Amino acid sequence: MKFIYNLLFPVVFLFFLPGLIYKLVRRPGYKQNFAERFGIFSKAKKQRLADARGAVWVHAVSVGETMVALSLIRQWRATNPERRFVLSTTTTTGQALAREHAPGDVVVIYCPLDFFLFVRKLLRLLRPAMLIIFETEIWPNMIYESVAADIPVTLVNARMSDHSSRGYYRFRRVFRPLLEKFAVICVQSEVDRHRFASVSPLANLWVFGNMKFDQHLPDNLIPLDLSGYFGEEKQPIMLAASTHPGEEELIAAAWLQLKNEFPDLRLIIVPRHAERGTEIMHILKKLNIPVRRRSNDPGKGGEPVSCLLADTTGEMLQFMQVADVVIMGKSLAGQNEGHNLIEPALLGKPIVTGSVLKNFRFIFNILKEQEALVVVEQDKQLKKALSDLFRDESCRQTLGKKAKQAINVHTGATEKTINLLEEML
Repeated sequence: MKFIYNLLFPVVFLFFLPGLIYKLVRRPGYKQNFAERFGIFSKAKKQRLADARGAVWVHAVSVGETMVALSLIRQWRATNPERRFVLSTTTTTGQALAREHAPGDVVVIYCPLDFFLFVRKLLRLLRPAMLIIFETEIWPNMIYESVAADIPVTLVNARMSDHSSRGYYRFRRVFRPLLEKFAVICVQSEVDRHRFASVSPLANLWVFGNMKFDQHLPDNLIPLDLSGYFGEEKQPIMLAASTHPGEEELIAAAWLQLKNEFPDLRLIIVPRHAERGTEIMHILKKLNIPVRRRSNDPGKGGEPVSCLLADTTGEMLQFMQVADVVIMGKSLAGQNEGHNLIEPALLGKPIVTGSVLKNFRFIFNILKEQEALVVVEQDKQLKKALSDLFRDESCRQTLGKKAKQAINVHTGATEKTINLLEEML
């Protein structure tokens, strides 16, 4: 299988290359060292990797996984200050976050594409003591080449969604030997354990919970000053967070109706993919909504508006901090996979979401059982749900407190994971 995979990789890569270039150009983030994805490292970076030999290599993908990976590294270093780390990401936004927030002695790199020559080159430079992969990044060469070099490979905070579990099971002859190569797989829930076991019965599975519950808010989280966009007077703010196609139009239309009841209500839209900014601007202009765009408008003055398109990255927590209500995206307008609800819950914010979150069902059910969020069963109910919230401040405060309490009950996965991995080193 490995031979066929490497034989076909260059052909498949050429097919996907235009999309890779498109994302690189359109998506914000840190791009200067993108050549590392092809195993091309600067002289200075080669030296840093050589100096870090024996470190633990932690691999995350984009912003969400990188935040959890950074939390893991910080907590691990608190228990073992001598442990060294290299952190790799896949996306430009994840890379920007890692470079900004990783401790200074942590080497941050782009993860090479999964071609054996690229992966082998990094392993020779670094010779890590262990490879830790977050969630579902199961790449054959990364796994096989590491195991061949006697490097234990672990999968942490692992999950398997409804959709992906069907694919893994259908191609279990391919994935079973891959999963068996992992020294340990730390999964988020019993449901995930069952799904992994159905694909690979011999995989070494541990149920430790979701490390995202252990997220800590940054000590230096400074509230955003939005007076340059909305004016000096404090106004209620509705945040549409991590939105996907279809949701911006739905939420903006509901907001326009709400303004009849709450004339001062402000709307902030933070799309999941910042490169969709131009597309969303067209939607808002079609609805005759005066809007300013944060990616090219720093908010240093100008005509105040009621709507802000925040097509930027790395500011989500700060926008959540100033919001009175947070609508979590990828859950409305036909979207049903959902996004992580933990961040607004940690901030004690009232959360509004659709009724199906396939990728975050466990978190969703915890909050729902504690009556700690507002669930919109159908899109047409969104306006009423929001109206009820903005009419009742005590309800908003109660929802926020319940959400924060529900998350705090489920902490501890990071400590369990660190203890197990430390024993293996």
